[in-house]
Amino acid sequence: MTEFFFSLGYFGLFLISFLSASLLPLASEFFVLGMAPLGYNVWWIVVVATLGSYSGSVLNYFVGKKGTDFVLGRYIKIDPKTWARAEKFYNRWGPVALFFSWVPFIGDPLTAVAGALHMHFGTFSFWVIFGKTLRYRVLLGIASRFIDIF
Repeated sequence: MTEFFFSLGYFGLFLISFLSASLLPLASEFFVLGMAPLGYNVWWIVVVATLGSYSGSVLNYFVGKKGTDFVLGRYIKIDPKTWARAEKFYNRWGPVALFFSWVPFIGDPLTAVAGALHMHFGTFSFWVIFGKTLRYRVLLGIASRFIDIF
């Protein structure tokens, strides 16, 4: 399966980033780190992975906003305990909490909670894009200390 996504290049990265931020418990970090040594441009990796991950978060946002009225809301289930933790975290930190939308297990519910609370979409977009971009940039920056990717 990994070979399939790598064979799709940037589109594969977008797809895996989208899926890992929305529907499936996948790790986009593996693909982000794997593309640079294959000769892909590091800056395009950050841009494409961020756009894919952001798109997955937008799906979560609208699932939260529309609830069960939205077709996917019936199929995408978030554990009530995870939802409660995300809501508590969000209530404590407000929109800044969305900076942490990249954190495993809590990030996806955070974006759905933002939709359920009808957060302004521009504010949502700013914090999610900021957090996810910084995540991929830092990840590749750390990796560059071990492998020559820049």
